[in-house]
Amino acid sequence: MKILRAGALYFALVFGAGFVLGPIRVLWLVPRIGERAAELVEAPIMLAVIILAARWIVRKLDVPAQKGARLGMGLSGLALVLAAEFGLGLWLRGLTPADYFAQRDPVAALVYTGMLGVFASMPLVLAVLQGRR
Repeated sequence: MKILRAGALYFALVFGAGFVLGPIRVLWLVPRIGERAAELVEAPIMLAVIILAARWIVRKLDVPAQKGARLGMGLSGLALVLAAEFGLGLWLRGLTPADYFAQRDPVAALVYTGMLGVFASMPLVLAVLQGRR
C-alpha cells in the first residue's frame, strides 16, 4: 500500500506542477516563441520537478530502495499521469486520441515521451545512485 500511496503522491506533485506551468506555457510562451520551443523550455523545469518530487517522496514515505518498490512507485505514478492526460486532458479539450497525436509537434512529442520514461524510472534511478554512495 505504501508503494501505491507513494506513486499517487508522486503523480500529484508532478502533475500539479505541470498543471500550473501549462497555462503559463500556453498563454505566455507559445505566442512569443511557438509551440515547440515553449514545450522544450518547459521540459527542464519539469525534469527538476520530477527529480525533487521523487527524492522527497522516497525519503518522506520511506520507500524501500528495492527495484520492485521503486519501479512500483514510478509505474503507478505513470499510470495516473497517463489516465489524467488522456482521460481528463482529452475530455477537457474535446479531442479524440487520434486528434491529440495528429496535432502534436513531433520533436516536442518525442521529448514528452522521454520525460514520461524519466518520470517512471526516476525513483529507481535514485535508488541506484543511493546504492553507489
